[in-house]
Formats: sequence, structure tokens, C-alpha cells
Amino acid sequence: MTHVKLSMAQALNQALRDAMRADDTVLMFGEDVGALGGVFRVTDGLTAEFGEARCFDTPLAESGIVGTAIGMAMNGMRPVVEMQFDAFGYPAFEQVVSHVAKMRNRTRGRVSLPMVIRMPYAGGIGGVEHHCDSSESYYAHTPGLTVVAPATVADAYWLLRRAIEFPDPVVFMEPKKLYWAKDEIDLGVAEPGIGQAVVRREGADATLIAYGPTVPVALEAAEAAAAEGRQLQVVDLRSIVPFDDETVCAAVRRTGRAVVVAEASGFASVSSEIVARVTERCFHSLAAPIRRVTGFDIPYPPPHLERHQLPSVDRILDAVDDLQWEDS
Repeated sequence: MTHVKLSMAQALNQALRDAMRADDTVLMFGEDVGALGGVFRVTDGLTAEFGEARCFDTPLAESGIVGTAIGMAMNGMRPVVEMQFDAFGYPAFEQVVSHVAKMRNRTRGRVSLPMVIRMPYAGGIGGVEHHCDSSESYYAHTPGLTVVAPATVADAYWLLRRAIEFPDPVVFMEPKKLYWAKDEIDLGVAEPGIGQAVVRREGADATLIAYGPTVPVALEAAEAAAAEGRQLQVVDLRSIVPFDDETVCAAVRRTGRAVVVAEASGFASVSSEIVARVTERCFHSLAAPIRRVTGFDIPYPPPHLERHQLPSVDRILDAVDDLQWEDS
């Protein structure tokens, strides 16, 4: 039976388990991922099944974790490492930018790094500073890195399986507030691959472009808009790098209006790039400038103010209302 109902955390766990069963070179390590099973229990039971040589705890030293993974990947292993929380990965940033991203180019293709950096990211859990960052723009800006962000249980499983099999390094952004979201998935039917966006909801009036934690919010906004007679299309990027220009631009051309929804701060961000590249490619199809609904350009706020920072249904609908409907 391949149909199972799983939470996103359970789907990620199953993806790791299946990858480790299928390939002895796959191993998992990071802070508290062994006996504890990870802060979010994504690695629960892996040490018991595969032993401490293949799923083990590390010191609290992210630079050392990534540096170790680089050496392993250079020598035939397929390491998967966890940064535990998004902002905890900053001490490893130099390793990621200077070595992980550049190794294939530096060696003229002779050395690849088939490794995955799992990054629990974004807000929605009432966490304090350093526990709710959205740092995808740093990694997306770095040539040599593939950056993906699942928004569904099925994508959590299949994108992680594909990331582990990928010949080059993948930064795997896991939306923390969706870890407990549940859905039934078919483990026997693969989802689209890395680099492919999908339309989650059809609509003829405007297109909402989202990824990771903002996809469910965009779908909720589309549902609310439908009650008012406005049909919103929702595109889930799934893959930030490589970016699926074809699917996204085709969706925007169908409606002529678009809103990009992301939790990260808006300035110099993934959302900025989406607006720029879609405007360049779809300018003559646009009935209005593309709007954005993002986090504010401030350090992540304390838990009692978090609801103001995150994109909401009301903020999305306000942005849709600003798309110059009176001129259509």
C-alpha cells in the first residue's frame, strides 16, 4: 500500500529513511538529530535503524558540520545535514558560499558535491529571534546552489528524495509551521521534479505566486476571494533555484495581474527577483504593476508581534484590490 497519511515532518522522515535504505552512501548528521530524533522529530528512529555511523549527533558547530559534509561528499558519500534552525546556519555561511557552491566550478566539473543542507525556516511557531528567519535570498543569490522549498506533504517527501539524488548541493528549506500539516500521499507516484512550479488553484482574474509557508495562506486568500466573486490563480514555486520561468510566466499571462507572497523581508529578496523577471518577460501582458506581500524590513519580531510580520489573507486581498481593477 503506497497511500499513506503523513504529516510533513513524517514525510521528510520517510524520505530520509527510504533514501538511506536505497543507498548506503546516504547519511544524516547534525545537532540533536541522533537519539533525540531532531527538535522537530524529522530524524526520529533513524539512528535506531541505521546505527550511529549513519545518523549521528555533532557538536554545536555549524561550520564544522558543513565542512565535514564537504569532505564526505568529495569522497563518495551523500551527506544530509541539518542546521536545526534557519539562523543557526549563519556560522556555516562561509563554508556554503566559498566551498559548497563553488567546488564544481573550481575543479572544472571534476568534483561535485552531492549533499543536502536541511534548513528549518520561516515563522509561524511563536519562536524568538534566530528561530524564525527566512534566509532563502542569501542562498538563492549564490550561483552553484539549488534551493527548494516544499509547501505540501507530498512535495516534502519527493523533493527531499530528489535533492538527495541530485549531483550538486541543495539547500532544502523546510517551513517549520507546516511540519504538523497532514495529508494523504501516494509514495508510488512521484511529484514533479526540482525546477518545476505547479498551479495549485486555477483562476482567471489574478495570479498569486508563493512558495513554502505562504502557499497555504495564498490558497486561503483565493478561497476568500472566490466568496466575493474574484477568481485567483495560485502558483507554488516549489523550486526557487532553478526558477520555473515558463510555468510562472504562463500563469501571469493568463490573468494579467499578479501578487508575490513571501515571508522574507521584501528588500533585495527572492520576491524582488520574481517581480523583476516576471515583469521583464510579461510586460505587455500586465494590466497592472505586480504587487508584493512580504515580511517587513525589520529583524524578526517577538512572538506576540509575529502575526503582524507574516503575510495574511487580509494583506493579500488588499494587494489584489490594488491591481487597478477600475482600468480593466
